[in-house]
Amino acid sequence: MKPFLIKYKKPIVIITGIILLNIFFGFDIRFTIINLIWLLV
Repeated sequence: MKPFLIKYKKPIVIITGIILLNIFFGFDIRFTIINLIWLLV
């Protein structure tokens, strides 16, 4: 489990952050898409 967390730590943190920001500030599809594209680059 630990190697998995180390390998995917950044994506997990970013996706969690995106979900939390969408909950706090209301769902913004443009913001979410921009962050997902940034995550894949």
